[in-house]
Amino acid sequence: MIGKRHILAIDQGTTSTRSIVFDAAGSPIATAQAEFAQHYPQSGWVEHDPEDIWRDTIATARAAIAQAGLDAAAIAAIGITNQRETTVLWDRATGKPIHNAIVWQDRRGAPLCADLKAAGHEPMIHERTGLLLDAYFCATKLAWLLDHVDGARARAEAGELAFGTIDSFLLWRLTGGRVHATDATNASRTLLFDIHRQDWCPDLLELFGIPPAILPAVRDNAWLFGETEPDLFGAPIPIAGMAGDQHAALIGQTRFAAGEAKATYGTGCFMLLNIGDVPVTSDNRLLVTMAYRFDGRPTFAIEGSIFVAGAAVKWLRDGLGLITHASQTDDMATRVADNGGVYMVPGFVGLGAPHWEPDARGLITGLTLGTTAAHLARAALEAVAYQTADLIDAMARDGAKRPDVLRIDGGMSANDWLCQFLADILNLTIERPAVLETTALGAAYLAGMTVGLWNGCDGVAALPRRIDRFAPLLDADGREALLRGWRRALRQALMVE
Repeated sequence: MIGKRHILAIDQGTTSTRSIVFDAAGSPIATAQAEFAQHYPQSGWVEHDPEDIWRDTIATARAAIAQAGLDAAAIAAIGITNQRETTVLWDRATGKPIHNAIVWQDRRGAPLCADLKAAGHEPMIHERTGLLLDAYFCATKLAWLLDHVDGARARAEAGELAFGTIDSFLLWRLTGGRVHATDATNASRTLLFDIHRQDWCPDLLELFGIPPAILPAVRDNAWLFGETEPDLFGAPIPIAGMAGDQHAALIGQTRFAAGEAKATYGTGCFMLLNIGDVPVTSDNRLLVTMAYRFDGRPTFAIEGSIFVAGAAVKWLRDGLGLITHASQTDDMATRVADNGGVYMVPGFVGLGAPHWEPDARGLITGLTLGTTAAHLARAALEAVAYQTADLIDAMARDGAKRPDVLRIDGGMSANDWLCQFLADILNLTIERPAVLETTALGAAYLAGMTVGLWNGCDGVAALPRRIDRFAPLLDADGREALLRGWRRALRQALMVE
């Protein structure tokens, strides 16, 4: 195994599936990607066809291996990372899903969440799982499938069905149905996993009406899960690492010490702060989740989710027609000396952490006849930094160590102006790696650690990498003046009935 020097990472996301081949230096040498259809059966419902995901996974993996000029025999292992919380229920005998996958964005579980909150169950759920009681997570999606697909509950109780997040479904298919397992990070996003006991919680299974027979085994993130069917790629390949996308990005950014943080800026923003081996209880409506688990030892993170980051720039492009390409916002932000008093609170779908206010709506304040398209573009970028500052402040109020450095990735991190503004508003150094595909890289690291290509966390942390750094330049008075304006705008957005 040591003689094989390449890892295949499968990065299964919400709108596309990518496969990337990495070499022994952790550098990507081949990439293949395919977008797939989104299904919206009714308002608030979002579904994926798992067969689309499976087809694209195999096609992109084969294409990436071929593009790298390799064959399956040269691949040391596969690492998988995936969109979290998306829920699949399938037939154990055939491997066929009994319904479309219910996507993490789907809100059909909200009525059940409201009923459970009214019955007083949220404190217990929060204490056991570290999560908030919300339809975002798997439990209510799974309960809906069991109650609304004909015969599903009876078949589940008879052990005929299997549940999993996308990682688990892909693992089942890749191994020809031999392995039904997930990893600790994906398990921790279900509302069914006790992060203290590191096992499925019988009380929560009973509360949500979930038969234990359908659950996957929970493994470490760096783990030899199984081997692919030989006919898929021409030879069996070990599957040796799995993690949910945000946890994989934390690993890809080598944030292995307590107090180290990463933020991924895409459609939204997900910030994870490593808090070590003792989970805290958040009093500021943040999530406490698994960071990763190695050798049976869990490491935890505080997570804050911003619903709208790059989506605000997309709105400027598609909704208002102010730009034709997202990259234009970098230049536009530099055209004006300051924000002109213009603030955007991008509550287009409510506000996420630490507010969790679904009824908030977006607003733009401070408009004058002198306001230009450049001011609006700048306001959209500034809002990303202000929301990140709110997350860091909430984490500090929960007792977490404030990071000295924030490592960032995701599509928005290519914007130099945003990187500098983040450094200024957060008053800390921003680090941006040259390889922005840190989610896939994290999955590759996990698989490579398992098969001995890299010697654990220290081995991957020691790999050479180029990092761009942005140090804070704004003085304290200027920073506080900007934050006062943001807090004033935020209060208006939160004035919901």
